[in-house]
Amino acid sequence: MQRPTIYRVSQRLRGGLTVEVPAHAIAATVAAWLAELGADSPLADDLEKAVHAGDWPAARALGEYLSVDVTVAN
Repeated sequence: MQRPTIYRVSQRLRGGLTVEVPAHAIAATVAAWLAELGADSPLADDLEKAVHAGDWPAARALGEYLSVDVTVAN
C-alpha cells in the first residue's frame, strides 16, 4: 500500500515555522497562518490544488505571493 505524499510547508514570515502535512491539509495550514496575521486569501486553496496536481510552477508562484515554500517531504 502506497503512503500518501507528505509536503513540507514553511512560512517565510514570523520565525519561519515549518510543518509536514498531506496535500489536502495545505490550504488549512496556510489559511491558519494568514489568520494569525489578520489576513485571508483564496490563494491558499489555489496553492493546495496546484501542489495536488503537481503543477510546481504555479505552486511556486502562489507560494511566493503567500510567503510560503512547499516541498515534498517524503
